[in-house]
Amino acid sequence: MMINNFMKSIALLLTFVLSEISFAQSTTVHAHLASPDKYQVLLDNEQVLVLRMTLKPGEHDNWHKHNAETVYFEQGGKAKIKTSEVDVVELDIPDGFVMWHDAWEHQVSNIGGTTITAIIVERK
Repeated sequence: MMINNFMKSIALLLTFVLSEISFAQSTTVHAHLASPDKYQVLLDNEQVLVLRMTLKPGEHDNWHKHNAETVYFEQGGKAKIKTSEVDVVELDIPDGFVMWHDAWEHQVSNIGGTTITAIIVERK
């Protein structure tokens, strides 16, 4: 009987946790919707979404997601990228740097003294 109640409690806890994860994922939006003042849509068709990101010194965007993406930093700078409450990385991004990243969620902060601009090409 005690094991049965324990299993029911575990099942209930797992159901709650999974529903919270599902809710968090379903409420995360793409960058241009989360921070329309930081992301300009350059092209949006059936294959790709192309954005231009502009972050002035001290600015940050809101938590958002991207599909698999290629990013070209027209103007680099010092950035902090947060992928969770504990996973944070600081980067010195050079001008002209190109990166590719699989689908992910994050928040970007400009912690340097220059404006960071990037062109983002995202798969649909």
